[in-house]
Amino acid sequence: MKGNEGFSLYVVKSLVPLPGLQNDDVSADSSAEFPDRASMMEVRLQAQEDEIMLLKSSLADVLRRLRLHDQLLPLLKQQLIAGGSSLPFFHEDSRSELSWASSVEEPIQPTIIQGLQREDSQDANGSPEEKGSASGSLAPSKDQNPSSRTGPLSPIQEGEKKLCMFIRGRPITMYIPSNIQNYEDLKMEPPSEKLELDWVYGYRGRDCRANLYFLPTGEAVYFIACVVVLYHVNNRTQRHYRKHTDCVRCLTLHPDKVRVASGQMAGVDKDGKPLQPCVHIWDSTTLATLQQIGLGTFERGVGSVAFSFDSGAFLCVIDDSNEHMLSVWDCAKGTKHAEVKSTNEAVFAVEFNPSDSTNIITCGKSHVYFWTHSAGQLTKKQGIFGKYKKPKFIQCFVFSLTGDVLTGDSEGNILTWGKSTYQIMRQTRAHEGSVFTLCNLQGGALLSGGGKDRKIIRWSADLAPERECEIPEKFGAVRTIADVDGEELLVGTTRNAILRGTFSDGFVAIVQGHVDEMWGLATHPSQNIFLTCGHDRQVCLWNTEEHKLDWSKYLFQEYGLCADFCPNGSVVSVGLSTGRWLVLDLQTREVVSESTDGNEQLSVMRYSPDGSFLAVGSHDNFIYIYSVTESGRRYTRFGRCNGHSSFITHLDWSKDGKYIMSNSGDYEILYWDVAAGCKLLRNRFESKDREWASYTCVLGFHVMGVWLEGSDGTDINALCRSHSERVVAVADDFCKVHLFQYPCPKPKAPSHKYEGHGSHVTNVCFTHSDSHLLSMGGKDTCILQWRVTGGGVGDSRDRLASASSASTSSPEPATG
Repeated sequence: MKGNEGFSLYVVKSLVPLPGLQNDDVSADSSAEFPDRASMMEVRLQAQEDEIMLLKSSLADVLRRLRLHDQLLPLLKQQLIAGGSSLPFFHEDSRSELSWASSVEEPIQPTIIQGLQREDSQDANGSPEEKGSASGSLAPSKDQNPSSRTGPLSPIQEGEKKLCMFIRGRPITMYIPSNIQNYEDLKMEPPSEKLELDWVYGYRGRDCRANLYFLPTGEAVYFIACVVVLYHVNNRTQRHYRKHTDCVRCLTLHPDKVRVASGQMAGVDKDGKPLQPCVHIWDSTTLATLQQIGLGTFERGVGSVAFSFDSGAFLCVIDDSNEHMLSVWDCAKGTKHAEVKSTNEAVFAVEFNPSDSTNIITCGKSHVYFWTHSAGQLTKKQGIFGKYKKPKFIQCFVFSLTGDVLTGDSEGNILTWGKSTYQIMRQTRAHEGSVFTLCNLQGGALLSGGGKDRKIIRWSADLAPERECEIPEKFGAVRTIADVDGEELLVGTTRNAILRGTFSDGFVAIVQGHVDEMWGLATHPSQNIFLTCGHDRQVCLWNTEEHKLDWSKYLFQEYGLCADFCPNGSVVSVGLSTGRWLVLDLQTREVVSESTDGNEQLSVMRYSPDGSFLAVGSHDNFIYIYSVTESGRRYTRFGRCNGHSSFITHLDWSKDGKYIMSNSGDYEILYWDVAAGCKLLRNRFESKDREWASYTCVLGFHVMGVWLEGSDGTDINALCRSHSERVVAVADDFCKVHLFQYPCPKPKAPSHKYEGHGSHVTNVCFTHSDSHLLSMGGKDTCILQWRVTGGGVGDSRDRLASASSASTSSPEPATG
């Protein structure tokens, strides 16, 4: 049996409950009422019955194949003797035998077994009773004559049909809707809709250096996740370089101000195949890749890169291996000229000497190294601190007009090093805390950016302070500075913001983002805005048209994990990590209501279609239901859905607002009658035709095809059906966003696949008009806004209707 890894799909028939079958994995809640415990027992019992049925069906299939093999073996021997070779097996009359013969060499357990089920009676749980032997539930093999079959998958009046999908050995039963007459006739195709990257929210400043430059085109170039962004600061437009396969970690600009080099981290794809780090050299005008440097050479990733200043003919690279290898490359040919072990300590920066490309400087933890590149060799001289205290870190450096090296360190000093003595000539006190960045200005002036004091100081050529300003605390420390025109500056900060401004006028944020893992995402029901929340304790409201942050609110000691807008659009609910949840007014940003359910994190918030109820899914295995009044400002506990044996992951309301479908961490699909008092619906097949106002549950008949074979149940983090019900977007653990047609109830459904995130994609959500899709990375702190293109009229019901029509037509193709 495959069930220990990934999933398989079967059509099976239910069993009569087995006497004495024990349910060992039911989690007992001492405070739960007896009916709740009975419901849980029945759900577990049904799952175990399905698994036993599957075992019987697989065994029967093996016996049937062996029996057919014994029957066909004499015939095959006769044909072999008559033909004298194996070639006669390929004539038309024997194709069916060959088809079958090849199939018996496949693994005994197939991926899909489809069969007819007749369920003439049901037990008290709504489970059909077994009729006939286990082997009777299996479909005839494809080599049998169609006329010998008992019929196609039967329509609703002949019995209920269901599919059983296995994830990590656990059976997940899904009933086929009655408007699908023949499951086999459903055709899975990629959707006509596609995605185009429209906007990238965020910037990676929290752990990267020297990653912000200003181009002559008026664009700021920076990176986040796998995307290098070119943002026109006046026109407020973006272009994107997207050829990297994992997170970009470093960036440098060629002396011609056109070419760019960007280095990436190593990674793995969904099959565990390593993605090797490398450096891309590309044209910032055309976005064409000119050269790929070092593929298969670097370990772990690329930490720093720099062009030579003569004509940019050479590129030096520091990788992230233990030895931090320093290498020099020919940019035009992509060949390596020299390589040497740098140091076992961290290396933060590397640069060629502007006046002599044979000299290279590196700095990092407690060191400054002066390198000479000659005849394919790299030799090193260590900077001598002498009477000066050796700082823990040398954070950055630049070259003065005289050729001296100026370094900024973790003690807040600017050290001046002699260009030929490798010794400190002068120490200048600059900042409280670290000097994170230094930036040369025309005429020899210098800018320094501080960490703890958040100051930007302008220095004269002889290091006399001229002007200073302090950036707002909410943006963090100064990470890097880019000169625009000598007066205007761009400032990247440690809290992932890019500021624009001058010493006189101050600075405003032109790029902002989250600074830690994100999970909560919700789009407004009628406006082009969306809300995000994550581990950085920020709740952020974004505008998809103006591509900006409207407002953000900080939470104290808690962080947000899920959110949903009230259908009237005036308030939004945010679920927190402690079991508490807040309702915020969009205009005032004030908390208008708050409650606490349990003491574990909340994973999903979902309003009913008319806004009269709010469902709160928790990691304590319960779904809490609240009645909503006063336009979303008053909440009263209505009931609690008790029956899941693991934490709630996803839930959706029916279109009439009476029922809920929910998924849990142990891959359950349960249905609830909220109107009847949050009652668990034990007869699950009665929900097969129910229409859902949203579809975010990752497990269900209509989205079964989004799961790849071999999935472990956690590979899909989120799913969202479009409002038109034509497509479904999927966020996976392999940094990808997928777009499937909806419904997609068959395995191996094709999809469009999109890259850009550098971490597991935690959530996806369509805007109210389906014009855009939002996707959110976890650790990459990146929000991608995709434009939905293509598509046509109609919705999922059209597809199901066409499939139903096809199933009632003649199986023979029409002839002209």
